[in-house]
Amino acid sequence: MGMMGDMDENSLEQWLTDMRPRLHAFCGRMMGSAIDGEDVVQEALSRAASAYANAAPIARPEAWLFRIARNTAIDALRQRRGRTADPNDHDDSDPSADSAARAEVTLGFTAFLPLSPPQRASVVLVDVLGYSLAETAAILETSVAAVKASLHRGRMRLAAPSEPAPVDQREKLRLRAYADLFNAREFDALRDLLAADVQLVMPPNIRRDGKSDVSVYFARYSEASTSWRMEPAIIDGRPCLMATDPENEKTRFIVLLDWSDGRIVLIRDFHYARYVMDGIDIARI
Repeated sequence: MGMMGDMDENSLEQWLTDMRPRLHAFCGRMMGSAIDGEDVVQEALSRAASAYANAAPIARPEAWLFRIARNTAIDALRQRRGRTADPNDHDDSDPSADSAARAEVTLGFTAFLPLSPPQRASVVLVDVLGYSLAETAAILETSVAAVKASLHRGRMRLAAPSEPAPVDQREKLRLRAYADLFNAREFDALRDLLAADVQLVMPPNIRRDGKSDVSVYFARYSEASTSWRMEPAIIDGRPCLMATDPENEKTRFIVLLDWSDGRIVLIRDFHYARYVMDGIDIARI
């Protein structure tokens, strides 16, 4: 995409929507979580839309957007860790390290957690999204040598094995009970599990609050032409439900549930955001 400066609101919204899967591939790995990455994408797109209104013509729109996403992810990481480490600190590995060949990155999002923010950003932009070293340096506002250094160390850390986190057995039982009711189409029983102040979030833009409004969610599944099946699973180390198409048993999307006092207080359903599944680390439990 060339110079960007005269888009109307609809054109800008469409371009940001088209960029969303690539932004998620970046932000999910920056956060070490496909789910947290989606939250960062939402915030980054909101910042981009606000910034565009007062921006001068943008010569390199993708670089501009990824810089916003990078800064948004850094802010989220700082809040998560409760510290203010400088995200522009570069790795002290040899900047002359060979990083010309693109690595094949097929690891789940949690594999990126041991990497520093500069390492994550460099590896994702080059090895996952296919940007050149020069393009990556421009996005990250650093030098090609620094990108090479981050790539070298990041790739080394990604190659190290990691141990999977143990599964919370209580959460596993809750998910199994929910899945059994869903698969039996016992949707009234599922409505009974909703807390009065339950929230429903279906990225990119559906949100509902309160038991009455959220209850309609189950009606949509009862009327759907596909008889989706739910199975307990682990995504990026987090318990969830995976929705499979019974005709081919391929996982299509995921659903996360938050509980309080035995009631569901939050449903996050990614039915309309299936790009989240790209590169996800998911396993039945």
